[in-house]
Amino acid sequence: MASDGYAYRRAQMVEALERYGIRDQRVLDAMRLIPRDFFVPEAYRHAAYSEDVSINIGEGQTISQPRVVAAMTEAAGIGPEDRVLEIGTGSGYQAAVLARLARFVFSIERIAPLAREAKGRLDALGIENVSIKVMDGTLGWRALAPYDAILVTAAAPDVPEPLIEQLVDGGRLVLPVGARETQVIRVVERRGERYETTDLQGACFVPLIGRHGWRGKVE
Repeated sequence: MASDGYAYRRAQMVEALERYGIRDQRVLDAMRLIPRDFFVPEAYRHAAYSEDVSINIGEGQTISQPRVVAAMTEAAGIGPEDRVLEIGTGSGYQAAVLARLARFVFSIERIAPLAREAKGRLDALGIENVSIKVMDGTLGWRALAPYDAILVTAAAPDVPEPLIEQLVDGGRLVLPVGARETQVIRVVERRGERYETTDLQGACFVPLIGRHGWRGKVE
């Protein structure tokens, strides 16, 4: 899939992720394959493979650091037959990584221009198992639920109830939760009617806007 001049930089990035503690070989292989430079503005491509750098992609949004993408993806524990919901398509990079791991990826983006651009990138790479919809991501995508895993790439003040409800039994929700300035990445695993919660690490994401997130305009 990636036949450009960045293969060596990707390999270096993956080595850094392994040193950071990422152990899921499927996640590492996906991130070694997906051309992250293709998902960032041309002016920032020199920084695309720095493992601890987030990049502005326009519309007030960012593409997360590779180590955060890897940590959240690993925590989701995605299997090859899984159905995954992503909240916050952004550039499309996280969806592309998920597409290498899951059977189907359903991604929600509230900003229509970002959704269109992400779809164009995924189409250009021949990634066919990702569906994108423009809507309020805090509501989830109930028509296609339930999901084996849900990843949220924006920070919520609390865990959105609709997302928990759309998990299968044993499913995992991974999202940053906290204040607008700083958050913690939280994993919520559904066990029947109970939910087990684990906090992974600190984070700093853009706010999750919507009915069950921070107040603001939803496109």
